[in-house]
Amino acid sequence: MMATRSPETPYTASYTGRREALATYFDSTAKKAWIDLTSDAKVSGIRATVRAGRDEMRETLLSWLPGDLRCTKLLDAGCGTGALAVAAAYRGAEVIGVDVAGGLVDIARERTPDFIGHGKIHWHAGDMLDPAHGTFAHVVAMDSLIHYSAEDLVHALSRLAERTTRSILFTFTPRTPLLGAMVQVGKAFPKSDRSPAIVLVVEDELRTRLSRLDGWSIGRTQRVSSGFYKSQALELVRHG
Repeated sequence: MMATRSPETPYTASYTGRREALATYFDSTAKKAWIDLTSDAKVSGIRATVRAGRDEMRETLLSWLPGDLRCTKLLDAGCGTGALAVAAAYRGAEVIGVDVAGGLVDIARERTPDFIGHGKIHWHAGDMLDPAHGTFAHVVAMDSLIHYSAEDLVHALSRLAERTTRSILFTFTPRTPLLGAMVQVGKAFPKSDRSPAIVLVVEDELRTRLSRLDGWSIGRTQRVSSGFYKSQALELVRHG
């Protein structure tokens, strides 16, 4: 008798649909822009502020990780072109770098230095939530969950929490009047020029949802604002 597939729950279906849209976007429309943004290439003034903001956010998240990551497994969930994964590997971590956009993973692989000290990096194109990636001491999801609703974001974090023993560091886009206005302005662009929508999240609502994660507590938080880059980091810490 042929097994039938269980229907997806609404949040799983919406997460999957969004993930597939992101893969298409970052492997086609945005690939060249993303390669330039994450390199030393000259970019517009607006993108320069985004680059500066991302650099600051990456350094913030790295500062929340142990300085010595030898014999430590880390998941870079949404690794993009790989800068954070490489920095963690230099500290000795064994990093699994995963991104939905295979083209960006190819760039990350090409940019990996020949020598990264005691660290290792394994690059994969696919779903950051795939249990085949294994178990980790730390997970970092920098700007990879900002396109998902609060419900889907927390669902993804709960899936990651099942396979994480120490901390999860992630970013979200906080709902503020300024960001709300910027999102509305972005909707005025022709549909073909729009990136996948960034979902603004109410911080108090997010914290309430996260408080229900059994065995986890909320730690540090830091907001980064640089021109058109607005993002907030949050730390989840395993306890008990």
